[in-house]
Amino acid sequence: MRIINDEQQISGLPKGMVLSIGNFDGVHRGHQAILSTARTLAHERKVPFAVITFDPHPMSVLHPERAPGILTPLPIKAMLLEAMSVDVLIVIRDSMAVLNLSPDDFVDQLLMKNLSPLVVVEGPDFNFGYGRSGTIRTLHELSVSRGFEAVEVPFEDFYSENDRRGMKCSSTAIRQLLEEGDVWQASQILGRPYRLAGKTVPGRGIGRQLGFPTANIQPIPQIVPAEGVYAGYAVVGDSVEEVAFGGLRRPAAISIGRAKTFISDHPLLLEAHFLEDRVEDLKGKWLAMDFMRFIRHQRRFETYQLLQKQIAKDCQKAMNFLL
Repeated sequence: MRIINDEQQISGLPKGMVLSIGNFDGVHRGHQAILSTARTLAHERKVPFAVITFDPHPMSVLHPERAPGILTPLPIKAMLLEAMSVDVLIVIRDSMAVLNLSPDDFVDQLLMKNLSPLVVVEGPDFNFGYGRSGTIRTLHELSVSRGFEAVEVPFEDFYSENDRRGMKCSSTAIRQLLEEGDVWQASQILGRPYRLAGKTVPGRGIGRQLGFPTANIQPIPQIVPAEGVYAGYAVVGDSVEEVAFGGLRRPAAISIGRAKTFISDHPLLLEAHFLEDRVEDLKGKWLAMDFMRFIRHQRRFETYQLLQKQIAKDCQKAMNFLL
């Protein structure tokens, strides 16, 4: 997959591609339906398949205080899009100049001037242009006069374990589920487990003293699920690219929380205990955590012994979930 970060390079791309535009945060099942349709159309027409995405999120520029948390930072998003057979990823660096374009100017200056797409594929909630004033209907109207085909892909519905009425697959729904610790339901919308990545950092050694050594990470800017203990998997690599997508998944009990039992300043800790007998030295490594199931909320323990017993139970529950 070719990645274009410089707007001046866009003019050198071939005309008449199949194109999809969006933030694609999470690259969830709804996004996957759009991308699969676009990929099929590109194959049928024997033209490249391109995606335009934005970095940072437009809300980070317009209203930083209301900007949503990120599910898939650009390196992870790029790998997920490549796995969907995207040929060209065009990254638009959001600026007030871009965000202030009217829907007509957005199409004329950003699409027609440089790309002249053959087909533009979007979902029903597609918005573009100043104040998100352009809609999928606007796109259909502009496609007639600009000479491209606009294809609308229906919503992908998600049915939760507790609510059979169904809900729309969306990045907003995933963020809410992660904030509630419901990583299983989030994975159903994503179509894969939620993955949190970061570089390993020195811990306090408490886990090792208790007989359950952990690998601690400082995550890249990404949503951190609710505090608690989870069953999941860990992936080790030498770079964020190595752990962003794929890799050897190793069973782990994952803890997110503030160390209230033994210290007073309560920093947020993200740590994984590998459910294996032998674990290599992880110093300086990158680590990704795949969240499978919520086990329990965090709580304070009065003694080492009580915490040690609880961790043993957590590890057994994690193994039961993962087997």
